[in-house]
Amino acid sequence: MVRILMGLMLVWAMSACSPTPQTINPADLVLRGGVVLTMDPEIGDQQAVAVKGHHIVAVGSNTVIDQLVGSDTKVIELNGRSVIPGLIEGHGHFLSLGRAQQVLDLTQADSFSDVVGKVSVAVDAAKPGEWILGMGWHQDKWAPGEETLVDGIPVNQTLNAASPENPVLLNHASGHAAFANEAALQAAGIDQTTADPAGGTIVRDSLGKATGMLRETAQRLIHPAYARYQAGLDPAELARQTDEQVFLAGRLALQHGITSFHDAGADFATIDYFRQLEDEKRLPVRLYVMIRRESNEDMAARLTDYRMPIKGNDFLTVRSIKRQIDGALGAHGAWLLRPYEDLPDTSGLVLEPIEDIEETARLAVEHGFQVNTHAIGTRANREVLDLYQRIWAENNTDGRRLRWRIEHAQHIHPEDVPRFGQLGVIAAVQGVHCTSDGPWIDSRLGQQRTEQTSYRWRDLLDSGAMLNNGTDAPVEHISPFASIQASVVRLMPNGEAFYPEQAMTLREALYTYTMGNAYSAFEEQHKGSITPGKLADLVVLNRNILAIAPQQIGQTRVELTVLGGEIVWPERNAEPDSAADI
Repeated sequence: MVRILMGLMLVWAMSACSPTPQTINPADLVLRGGVVLTMDPEIGDQQAVAVKGHHIVAVGSNTVIDQLVGSDTKVIELNGRSVIPGLIEGHGHFLSLGRAQQVLDLTQADSFSDVVGKVSVAVDAAKPGEWILGMGWHQDKWAPGEETLVDGIPVNQTLNAASPENPVLLNHASGHAAFANEAALQAAGIDQTTADPAGGTIVRDSLGKATGMLRETAQRLIHPAYARYQAGLDPAELARQTDEQVFLAGRLALQHGITSFHDAGADFATIDYFRQLEDEKRLPVRLYVMIRRESNEDMAARLTDYRMPIKGNDFLTVRSIKRQIDGALGAHGAWLLRPYEDLPDTSGLVLEPIEDIEETARLAVEHGFQVNTHAIGTRANREVLDLYQRIWAENNTDGRRLRWRIEHAQHIHPEDVPRFGQLGVIAAVQGVHCTSDGPWIDSRLGQQRTEQTSYRWRDLLDSGAMLNNGTDAPVEHISPFASIQASVVRLMPNGEAFYPEQAMTLREALYTYTMGNAYSAFEEQHKGSITPGKLADLVVLNRNILAIAPQQIGQTRVELTVLGGEIVWPERNAEPDSAADI
């Protein structure tokens, strides 16, 4: 009862009305008869939760919460199912998630010939000169074919035959490489004389001819040609496509219980677009946006105008900057302390100069911004830890207060693991990356190095590090339960567990997706637990998630998503009226 009264007092304090019980009784929405996993250690698991306006007003037993039910209260009987806090995607790419639903889906392609076949179908339906785009292929998931290989990737000969006139650009599942046909290479002016850009590789055959594979920053060589193509399209149609990306990404997120999304990241123009959508109440989920692809000079001049901490029922928060020191392991772009096993002439790529990232870090301290740096390889993680430590010492500031993050933190030398906890650096991991990458990591690192450095979550947790969790959508499917299962079981598609001694417990994994992600965005006072006074972002599951086998976590379905006190999934025209409908 004390907890209820505390919750009611918080709501009264937030209300413009006079603080009387009549202003908050009855509740607008009550969920009862279930297992409410509050993620608040002071409250523990409960049976029911009550919502008024945008906020949670009470959590407790059915008997206690029933006191807040009035004639107009919407009551949903849970019948033993779980309620959890609204889930937070800890690292994804919001517009890209929508865009992935507009282009060729290559995530299930099991061979290069399968990819070419999908492109052929798209070419048949395309206009002359129209670009064919696709996302999601990964060479380590392909069965061996008869194609000529360079660096383990087929050359683009069969793709050229399938699409001789339509430029084709197919993004790797990691986002750290792309594959282009000859028409796209010609449109971009890439030939035998084109030099590799800093931080990238134009993969070539023995005669120096580009094979179509563009590693890391070499992908950007195609961008001007595609921009010229887009400039010839109807601006209204381009705007419609972008709006559709927001809708598609939001719908998919809410369907999977994601009420907040850490977008890694967006430039100022995109943030302006998000601002407009928020003003028009058209943002479907809450966004925590990392500023990206802006120069230090521009950030120095404009950061003050773009710092937007969370306020009230906020849908757009901006207070972090995203940088990227290396690439991805699958594309041989992760920066390692020693060379790759299967490509011994390289230790990976440095995508952004350390000095440039260091200047960004100084700007962040000056303007009160968080720094979130992509680092996958062992050398990359060490360099970023060193960089953060230098900047904090230089500014006589505390890392725990700043809450700077390393995005991915996949392969960490054992000597560097304790430094996360010691320094207060947040490891922003993606559970599902572990099980997706697991079957082929040995081929890049060798067995011993894989075991010592890869996805060492238990070691990180035991050292006192804070972890948040996500999927890197659309790199992986956005399903949080697939990522939570991967965090708990670490079961790979081949049926083997990837060093299961490094697994999280179920409650730890849920914490990373709720309070962990809220903390890593400075939003733990507003989100992440079912606590009176916090935003009413809630998810109803189709089962008691505590009562199932760990191998079944990924099969969990979301039956109801509540965002700011409103039922947003199923969509409003399919909103359930009773427990029988959910």
